[in-house]
Amino acid sequence: MTYDQLYSEIQKKGSFLCVGLDTDIEKIPSCVKEEVKKQGLCESAALFMFNKKIIDATVQYAVAFKLNTAFYEALGSEGFAQMEETVKYIRANYPNIFIIVDAKRGDIGNTARQYAKAFFKRMDCDAVTVSPYMGGDAVLPFLEYEGKWVIVLALTSNVTAEDFETLETSPHYTPMGEEEDVVTPLYERVIRQAEKWGNKERIMFVVGATRPGQLNRIRLLSPESFFLVPGVGVQGGNVEDVATAGMNSKCGLLVNSSRGIIFADSSEKFAEAAAAEAAKMALQMKPFLNKQITI
Repeated sequence: MTYDQLYSEIQKKGSFLCVGLDTDIEKIPSCVKEEVKKQGLCESAALFMFNKKIIDATVQYAVAFKLNTAFYEALGSEGFAQMEETVKYIRANYPNIFIIVDAKRGDIGNTARQYAKAFFKRMDCDAVTVSPYMGGDAVLPFLEYEGKWVIVLALTSNVTAEDFETLETSPHYTPMGEEEDVVTPLYERVIRQAEKWGNKERIMFVVGATRPGQLNRIRLLSPESFFLVPGVGVQGGNVEDVATAGMNSKCGLLVNSSRGIIFADSSEKFAEAAAAEAAKMALQMKPFLNKQITI
């Protein structure tokens, strides 16, 4: 999916919502698990059965789905198979949805190429989250797949992100001895460097919703890129602050909500409850898109 195609979907739906499929098998409603047993399926089949219901219920409000690999990998090969089935289902039934694999891979060279192959060739996702800690060698192999996106961790929503991400860095000098920039937080250096590896059509950045002040600063630093914004809902971030600080002329935002939507209810009406929460978030987003159109 291209940059313009993604923006077109945002315009059509009046939403920049990404629904996170952090499908914890311990939290899946008992009605789903009972249905799995009734059909004689393995326990992990509950992952796809649950995901399918959530996807069908929320897709009218979402432009993207994000699968957190940890919740599938924790169940071994059977769990990974459920993640693959989820991606296949979205591709077959909702081809205009942007599919993100939240894997936070960060290895280099041939290892990174195998990760890229797993998520882009075998699974056919649109984007994968990558940690840039080891430099360009950890990111560039993913950019070898034309039309696929790398979502680089920049400033995350967790409290201990300040252990490293916000540390002030010394001025950097080029091989010619020229000063490249002034003292900046590490996350800013990450963004500047990543934009040398690819452009707005191929690279997004993770910027936490819990840091709206810094989100505004990052938008000034990277005016055209899309940001994947976690931390809305359970973690305390909100749509208004994110949109005010981070929206650009092409929206430029994918705001993710996971637990607050998919586990909104544990009864047999879990899918309806998820739809209601997704609709509520989309409703909060629409005025910002309408305002953008009228400017």
